[in-house]
Amino acid sequence: MSAPSGCGKTTLERMLIDSDLNLKKSISVTTRKPRKGEEEGRDYYFISEKEFFKRRDNGEFLEWAKVFGHYYASPKDKIERYLNEKKNILLSIDIQGAKQIKKIYPDAVYIFIKPPSLKDLEARLKARGTDNKEDIEERLKVAKEEIRQSKMYDYVVVNDKIDRAYQQLKEIIKNNIEG
Repeated sequence: MSAPSGCGKTTLERMLIDSDLNLKKSISVTTRKPRKGEEEGRDYYFISEKEFFKRRDNGEFLEWAKVFGHYYASPKDKIERYLNEKKNILLSIDIQGAKQIKKIYPDAVYIFIKPPSLKDLEARLKARGTDNKEDIEERLKVAKEEIRQSKMYDYVVVNDKIDRAYQQLKEIIKNNIEG
């Protein structure tokens, strides 16, 4: 699952993990500092750049990308363990990571979360209060490009209302799990 920054991906991810779909969350590694309310091992594994590159060079990541000046990656060991246990895994990754994963797992289900409009996205980014004006402008610029590339995904869900987007995501996942 991918989405431009500020689209509600984290909220939707938490709702899906808490649902009855029996999904396992892949917890990403990042070099950025925790945001308010984020917890080590629940939201991300927060590590230094030096540690990140050491793990990357050791082949410990399934995918990795630099996003807004910080590095993110999906740990290979947990994902492979879940797959061996026949678990359904939810990866919340950016479009760069999705492209890498698609080469390894072309049959996985790829979902893109889209904002109702760029104006709505800008309002959401401002409302969350974590970015300055320049950062918001950069995030909007990147969002335009990500939206253009969303056709590489199997499904696109517009998050205009969180409950409606959640129900759509749940149906997509349920239908793909059941086959």
